[in-house]
Amino acid sequence: MSPDTKSQALPLIMVAPNGARRTKVDHPGLPMSITETVETAVACFEAGAGAIHAHVRDETGAHVLDKDLYQALLSELNAALPQMQVQITTEAVGKYTPEDQRKLVQELRPSLVSIAVREMVPDDGTDTAAEFYSWALKEGISVQHILYSAEDLDRFFDFVENGSIPGITHQVLLVLGRYADNQESAPEDLHPFLDRLKARRSDHEIDWGVCAFGHRETECLVYAIENGGKARIGFENGLWNRDGAVAKDNADRVRDLVSALEEKNISVLLG
Repeated sequence: MSPDTKSQALPLIMVAPNGARRTKVDHPGLPMSITETVETAVACFEAGAGAIHAHVRDETGAHVLDKDLYQALLSELNAALPQMQVQITTEAVGKYTPEDQRKLVQELRPSLVSIAVREMVPDDGTDTAAEFYSWALKEGISVQHILYSAEDLDRFFDFVENGSIPGITHQVLLVLGRYADNQESAPEDLHPFLDRLKARRSDHEIDWGVCAFGHRETECLVYAIENGGKARIGFENGLWNRDGAVAKDNADRVRDLVSALEEKNISVLLG
């Protein structure tokens, strides 16, 4: 793939069914095994999600960056649901280094991966990260850059402008309310990000989405979509439907979002 090739576009709704920290203690319907994750993916696709943000867990239930486990999950998801996009994560959870993250992607070579800019480039040294991002682009790997604050977004644009993050289109995920009280997001948490996008995107093509925490997750995601973004929803971030009730499962969360969008005459098209 040449450096000017566009990255793969994401669907309107991506489900994040488990994340790195929650377990069945938090919700019995949270998928932990590969089999459970595949079953969840099928149910969420039928509910309206076109992609899955997938974590894998080891035999103790801990989040791991394990090539073999990811390979098994990718193989089973492709067999069960080839039309659904699958994004892996390099989330560090305080125990993985940038080198560990790069190694996973380089060995696995997934089609889509999410990488937090502040984890991959924790300081001012960009040379190694720039080499990795350039390699990923040439390999046709679509990187979604995870951004936890407006300052993260500014830093991302700095890296795009100086060539550390190459390409003509970019996927970003804006994380709302990560450091809010009790991790409860609100729609207005999007405003600083929107201000930066308006001020700095210039000629960059930005495929942006949002994830949000807590009881107002659906409301936040609808607001993001109304403003031109996309949504990542699921038990990684929130367990509650917009009526305040705990969702039955991840597919229930997807249906809650689809219903809210349909009430505003916003259609959800898979593809």
